[in-house]
Amino acid sequence: MTAVLALLLALSGMVVTSAAKCPSPSPPPYHYKSPPPHPPKEHYPPPPKKHYYYKSPPPPSPPKKHYYYKSPPPHSPPKKHYYYKSPPPPPPKKHYYDKSPPPPPLKVHYYYKLPPPPHKY
Repeated sequence: MTAVLALLLALSGMVVTSAAKCPSPSPPPYHYKSPPPHPPKEHYPPPPKKHYYYKSPPPPSPPKKHYYYKSPPPHSPPKKHYYYKSPPPPPPKKHYYDKSPPPPPLKVHYYYKLPPPPHKY
């Protein structure tokens, strides 16, 4: 039992001592990579500068007219008004002395077919 304890103590001491003896390895100092060299630039003439002109504000619009009654367009003919046809006026009344007798009714002649005469022997 004591041997196991001694072994554990020795191992723990070793771990502690080994941690104390061997400093934790620090990461190597970080060196920034230099960017790759740029290819030689071809010299082009600079692009022409664009001239930006600001748009002037639109002129103020005339005040709106208020139309209360809509007038018909000038080219349209005036509208026709359709009235219902009134009945014709009654004929003027004749005075009694103007009254002529009515024409006599036409006579109708009715012809009856007579039976044939009796045959004589």
